[in-house]
Amino acid sequence: MPFDPTPPPGFPVADARLRPVALWLFGLCGMILVMVTLGGATRLTGSGLSIMEWAPLLGTLPPLSDTEWGRLYALYQKIPQYALVNQGFGLDGFKHIFWLEWAHRFWGRLMGAALLLPLVWFAIRGRIGRGLALRLTGLLVLGGLQGAVGWFMVASGFAADSTAVSAYRLVAHLALATGLYAALLWTALGVWRQASGAAAGRSTAGTRHGLALVCTLVAATIAAGGFVAGLRAGLTYNSFPFMDGRLVPEDYAVLQPFYLNFFENIAAVQFNHRVLATLTAATAAFVVLLGLRGASGAPRAALLTLGAAVLLQYALGVVTLLWAVPVALGAAHQGMAMLLLTISLVSLHIHIGMAANREVM
Repeated sequence: MPFDPTPPPGFPVADARLRPVALWLFGLCGMILVMVTLGGATRLTGSGLSIMEWAPLLGTLPPLSDTEWGRLYALYQKIPQYALVNQGFGLDGFKHIFWLEWAHRFWGRLMGAALLLPLVWFAIRGRIGRGLALRLTGLLVLGGLQGAVGWFMVASGFAADSTAVSAYRLVAHLALATGLYAALLWTALGVWRQASGAAAGRSTAGTRHGLALVCTLVAATIAAGGFVAGLRAGLTYNSFPFMDGRLVPEDYAVLQPFYLNFFENIAAVQFNHRVLATLTAATAAFVVLLGLRGASGAPRAALLTLGAAVLLQYALGVVTLLWAVPVALGAAHQGMAMLLLTISLVSLHIHIGMAANREVM
């Protein structure tokens, strides 16, 4: 039979017009990674409560006069964090924590513009279809909601006798950011696959199911880490693998009703995070070793990268704990968690893509 160059129906054909769209979406993903790392730094330094006002538009500009600096500092002096933690650190100390929180909020506003303006431009130029435009519009709305959730979180730190934000609200803020990032990354990967066409490689169904489980476990471990951060649980039990000489801490279940221990007990929260991290690492190692036997090409490279990333993140978590969470290591651990989620999702997407390629070939 003569060779027919026309690909079968449903075969992923490269559409180079989508490359700029994919690169734009990947750029937005990078901005979210920076945002999450900045958020970790603001939490670790106690900077998140330094701005007492939520001004989505007017707050874009920093203080431009000594009078404005004095007004904002006077507002900060009214909250418990100043009286109980930073009393007397002066205007220079206030500026130090203010700039980090301002950068965090400004980066969020910049991300909104980086999503909205290209979205309008690509839609007008006909580069994106209606379905993708609606999906990205939905993510834009959720991004705006994330800003409101962020302020809801910050406001919890203004309560009497409070020097930090609510752990529950912190986890809600982190979970929404993680969900937004995962949705945007998955969308970007889909657009990139459309732009690039089919790739070569082999994958198995077992590996795909395993990678989906790894993605779920990584997300759950990140959420558990939010409670560790919210309760500052990393500042205690700074030994590994035992906690005060015990595998399970003695005061694991001191709160009643029992379920409160999962969210409000420092010992239980840290132990649960350790267990989830270990389970995630073990599952990922098993999936990588199992998948390498049936994978080739891009799927194999993705598995090897995932294995290396899991080992690095686990080691970083242990070192961060042993050193009682210094700011640099704490921020790096949070940023690396998002990078690990990235690698897990990319690996899953690649393996799913290989399966789809076989079905239409």
